[in-house]
Amino acid sequence: MLDLTVRFLSWVLSTCMPQPRGRHRAAAVPALRITPPPPRFTERLDGSTSSLVRPYVLTPDERRRQRERRRALYLATLGIDTGPDHIHGIPVGATR
Repeated sequence: MLDLTVRFLSWVLSTCMPQPRGRHRAAAVPALRITPPPPRFTERLDGSTSSLVRPYVLTPDERRRQRERRRALYLATLGIDTGPDHIHGIPVGATR
């Protein structure tokens, strides 16, 4: 696969770059020697060493508040205000 990539890139470069002519033409391009990268993981991972914690799991109270926020955002797209009844301790009435 790597050899095909190198061949394709050399073909693209040869078609895009002008070919030098005459006495001062470029010397032959040496062949590219590409070594494979070293392996990333040399040892196996042990799954029993890490705890199985799912940080995205919400408590019932967090889930209720998230559902209320999402419902308020959806209703706001429809032009319906479902804001709080009290802001800084002052009761706020609906304006129509």
